[in-house]
Amino acid sequence: MASSFAPVSVQTERAPAPVGPYSQAVRAGGWLHCSGQIPLDPASGAMVGEGDVEAQTRQVLSNLTAVLAAAGASPDQVVRTTVFLVDLADFARVNAIYAEVFQGPVPPARACVQVAALPKGAAVEIDCVAWLGSEQG
Repeated sequence: MASSFAPVSVQTERAPAPVGPYSQAVRAGGWLHCSGQIPLDPASGAMVGEGDVEAQTRQVLSNLTAVLAAAGASPDQVVRTTVFLVDLADFARVNAIYAEVFQGPVPPARACVQVAALPKGAAVEIDCVAWLGSEQG
């Protein structure tokens, strides 16, 4: 029984490589915990959309969706997100793009907080938790 909760790292080249000692996501049992994604281009590692929170949000959600896909999941399986914004005045623009990705019948629970700064000068970061289902085994 304990083996079903053994953590497994999830990695994909379709999202930026971690900039520290962490996994892009960790699967434990039927749960997937995705690390926060910032607007880095996966191929170059360069920041996308400098000064444009909408472009940054699209890249963040693209990165997050790629990590979910690497674990065999989709945004419809996300049960919880956290949105970190450097400026809460950007909330409406970020929320509109967020709603394009999380269109499932049950939107994820969410927290949105303003922070003093994000890694590499990003304007937005989003993390999530998804339910993958019970492991068979």
